Amino acid sequence: MEPIRVIWAGEREAHLLPSDGQSDRLYRTLATSRLDEIEEVIPGSRTVQVRLRRGADPDGVMASVRAVLRDRDDVPASNAVRTVVIPVCYDAHLAPDLEWIARRAGLSEDEAAELHASGDYTVRFLGFAPGFAYIDGLPELLHVPRLDSPRARVAAGSVGITGARTGIYPHASPGGWRLIGMTPLRLFDPMRDQPSMLGPGDRVRFQRITRREFDALRAEPA
Repeated sequence: MEPIRVIWAGEREAHLLPSDGQSDRLYRTLATSRLDEIEEVIPGSRTVQVRLRRGADPDGVMASVRAVLRDRDDVPASNAVRTVVIPVCYDAHLAPDLEWIARRAGLSEDEAAELHASGDYTVRFLGFAPGFAYIDGLPELLHVPRLDSPRARVAAGSVGITGARTGIYPHASPGGWRLIGMTPLRLFDPMRDQPSMLGPGDRVRFQRITRREFDALRAEPA
């Protein structure tokens, strides 16, 4: 079976659909392959977009991509996966929508928080704002619609849910996701070698912490 399906969107841009559905793994492979003919690799929810350098031969580039993927298949996928543990406090003062979410799911607030923290999550792509990760794996019982009217300001570190995804606001910004908790971590810092704490393909595990632990971690130097 072909490892990818290629859909061209112009002479220099193509959308790659992985046959195994693992777009995050495809992105990691191409982003680290350093193919000279590829100018940019852009992750998506189910596809990976590649932009070729001017003058590159499209057929030659796709042949190189397929060769890279064949070599990759000789390496277990788990070797390239990184797990990031994110502490989250589900205190009501930090989770303004937790009560509504729990009531809609027929759960207590503690059960809803525990269910969210127990999920098996994967970062699919970054977007909306620098460092904002769209994270798949939200338990179905917690699937909820966006707010009818977005909040004018969502605090940095707020953990939101909508549809089948969860995400963390890296900066204070407007936002329409339902807020179920908050992390004391700084998800995006342009001064770090790797500004975004999360990247496509990362596995994410949420760790429940108390309000006291949250305050202590928030007080630590970044």
